[in-house]
Amino acid sequence: MKSENKKKSTEPMTAKVTRLADLVGYQKGSVVSREIISKKKGTVTLFAFDEGQGLSEHTAPFDAFVYCLDGEVEISISENLFRLNEGESIIMPAHQPHALKALKQFKMLLILIRT
Repeated sequence: MKSENKKKSTEPMTAKVTRLADLVGYQKGSVVSREIISKKKGTVTLFAFDEGQGLSEHTAPFDAFVYCLDGEVEISISENLFRLNEGESIIMPAHQPHALKALKQFKMLLILIRT
């Protein structure tokens, strides 16, 4: 991953109809993220990955829900590979190593609920 740009917007997101995939854009050779909800008990973040970009293997203390908004991604969870396309989702279990790589430009919604 070359760089990650966090996009902040002062415009409120509540009580509005939005198309999630339009809230974060692709950037050549980069990963772009935009947090749309941030609370003590969890976060909702949008990501846009250029083709070939990804997140290296890591673990998290909470389950993470990934929903593919656009494109195609390969996700590894405890050395098992999964391929997601637009409209598909997966839950990455807490404390299990996981990583992802965009096979094409890829956008995802990541929901993390803290317990």
